[in-house]
Amino acid sequence: MITKEPSPHLTPLPEEPAGFPAQAVRNDLRSPSALSRLRPAWLEVIIGFVFWFLSVIMLAIVPVIVALPYIIHMWVTSGPPRPEALATDKMLIFLSILGVLPTHLLTLALAWLFVTEGGKRPFFETLRFRWPDNLPPGVGTLVCALLALVLLALGWAVTTMLGGGKTQLDALVESSMAARVATALVAALTAPLTEEIVYRGVVYSPLERAAGKGVAVAVVSLLFAGVHVLQYSNNIGVILVITILSFTLTLSRAYTGSLWPPFIIHLVFNGIQSLFIILSPFIDQKLFEKTPDVAPTAPGLELAGRLFETISVHLWRMT
Repeated sequence: MITKEPSPHLTPLPEEPAGFPAQAVRNDLRSPSALSRLRPAWLEVIIGFVFWFLSVIMLAIVPVIVALPYIIHMWVTSGPPRPEALATDKMLIFLSILGVLPTHLLTLALAWLFVTEGGKRPFFETLRFRWPDNLPPGVGTLVCALLALVLLALGWAVTTMLGGGKTQLDALVESSMAARVATALVAALTAPLTEEIVYRGVVYSPLERAAGKGVAVAVVSLLFAGVHVLQYSNNIGVILVITILSFTLTLSRAYTGSLWPPFIIHLVFNGIQSLFIILSPFIDQKLFEKTPDVAPTAPGLELAGRLFETISVHLWRMT
């Protein structure tokens, strides 16, 4: 006999929504911003400055290591070299400049290790190496290239008005044609990318999150310019131009939120300077004249200094 009353032995089924079951969402893949919050902000700042310090140390040591076999050869064939001989040896100067190439490559490898934490997060995305959504890449590249030209013109005007003596890096590049070409190649091939990743990437990004945009711009800009004050202590015009350039690069990073603009500005700036420094002996033979009061520095931090600023000095002097 069939009735309409429910059976006491039947358990009602739970109500389930119609449709496909929800997909499982992985939570082990986090965005760069989420990963940056896993560590305290000031710990990220400390890590950034540790990386900067290591990059400067490598810039002082690696070129010396590259030139060490030549120094040993000099010792074996001619006896212990005198310090003044080492400071003016053209081959030694050339090898020291060439040693900046492996230094930059090691710096980039170390940057990858620091930024990605051993591959846990994307390198370029974490450093904001992408164009902002409101700035098309073509337009942004053109604007950055024009800004680099403006900076070159401004540098020439400032150093012309203020004058100043030749620097150690002037004498370094003028020591030989090989040193001139090596400087231009390093400045055009590796310096823009390496320096932007160090200063406007690894150091700037955590500092902005911890202390704000204004503090980050001031600290990074002064840090970039300040490490070169001793090298240009006899030329206030060059120091002023480097400071203006440093603030321009950092401000472009801050107000676009991207590392592309300062990199493009830096790349165009160095590329034009590299061209001038290679062609300068054919343009003005006076560049071969010796300067009795300035000699190239010995290997080390001064000799293997930031090639980007070296080329700046020469372009302004050749104009």
